[in-house]
Amino acid sequence: MMLDIMSYIPAKRKQAPSGWVSFNAPCCHHRGEKQDKRGRGGIMVDPDGSWRYHCFNCRFTAGFEWGKPLMPKTKKLLEWLGVDTQDITKLNLEILKHRSIHTVIETRQSIGRWQPNFEQRDLPDGLTIIDPSDSEHQLYVNYLRGRGIDPLQYPFMVSPDAAARNSKRIVMPYTYNDAIVGYSARFLDDRKPKYFGDVQHGYVFGTDLQKETWTKVVVVEGIFDALSIGGVAVLHNDINDNQADLIRMMGRQIIVVPDQDKAGIPLIDRAIQLGWSVSIPPWPDDCKDVNDAVVRFGKLVTLMSILEWATTNKIRTEMSKKKLINRIKYRYE
Repeated sequence: MMLDIMSYIPAKRKQAPSGWVSFNAPCCHHRGEKQDKRGRGGIMVDPDGSWRYHCFNCRFTAGFEWGKPLMPKTKKLLEWLGVDTQDITKLNLEILKHRSIHTVIETRQSIGRWQPNFEQRDLPDGLTIIDPSDSEHQLYVNYLRGRGIDPLQYPFMVSPDAAARNSKRIVMPYTYNDAIVGYSARFLDDRKPKYFGDVQHGYVFGTDLQKETWTKVVVVEGIFDALSIGGVAVLHNDINDNQADLIRMMGRQIIVVPDQDKAGIPLIDRAIQLGWSVSIPPWPDDCKDVNDAVVRFGKLVTLMSILEWATTNKIRTEMSKKKLINRIKYRYE
């Protein structure tokens, strides 16, 4: 039995280019919150029929994957969406038939690998998902569009009514396997620090956004770089061992694209150490990172240049690194 979860989602919905579908969350009023009327529920359905759900109001999460029994939270969500209890029971029985095979495969794949176990974390209070039609959200909408990012591409959250700097921030939830495990806040004023967040050791941003059919993963430093190109971000200019394990688990060709400034050099050295591909496209000096390149050239051209200049050859990488260092020195002379 294959349950089409989308047939139970309200007709009033929005779909982002990333595949996330937002709609009024059915869970809030069942959990003591006011009924959601601002489309704070989100669901991502994969080609194989598995899915994950987040509510960015009451923070309820649930998911479904073939081979794994339905968890109580998943059953609750299905009930709240109007799925008949008999259909839920039938679905669970069908899953159990395939469970033993799935468990064997999953166990074999996990042998010898670090298994991430991130704690679930709360987001700051008073946040709401960006709504491009809300006049109070235009500051944040304009900022994202100025960086070449669709405001509906990701569940960006804001708090226009908050005090001080918090009224001018965009909060990006960190998720891993259907759970919120931290966040990053980007302040839009001129004060420092520009970013503040809650990140756990070994976390890599964007793993939940990767598609099963992709054969390559682009590794970058920053969140906006990752969102611009459909990649993952290590959130600094190094890759710790746990992050390296997490990226390897994707089972894809790994291409590291460093920022083209002095701070990006350590990321090149670490990628060489790991034996991963490195790409340093000859972008102009005003394109210091992937997001700059996407704003300048567009996503497709930027991605093509990354693929064209990707190499695992250590000598070629060292030559590109030397050229980059010389360009950086020239830039500041």
